[in-house]
Amino acid sequence: MDVESRKAVDRRLARVEGQVRGLRRMVEQGEYCADILTQLAATRSALEQVGAELAASHVRTCIVGHGCETEHDKAKPMSQEELIDELRVTLSRLVR
Repeated sequence: MDVESRKAVDRRLARVEGQVRGLRRMVEQGEYCADILTQLAATRSALEQVGAELAASHVRTCIVGHGCETEHDKAKPMSQEELIDELRVTLSRLVR
């Protein structure tokens, strides 16, 4: 993962962390359930954005960048078919 992607993921995770703390506080204080559910949906959306950024980085550095200077250190040699399968697996993890 490149530096900019890492920073973007870290910012999003910090936001999610704050949202989870807010959710816990709302539950502890007995807030209205519908308001808690709204905040929960926002938190889940923020986590999905983290997943999208991670998937994009993986595609960029380990699939598209395979064999190039952008390739991740831990990327293993793969055939074209294996690269396509890696993309399929990555996308299926994201949409579970």
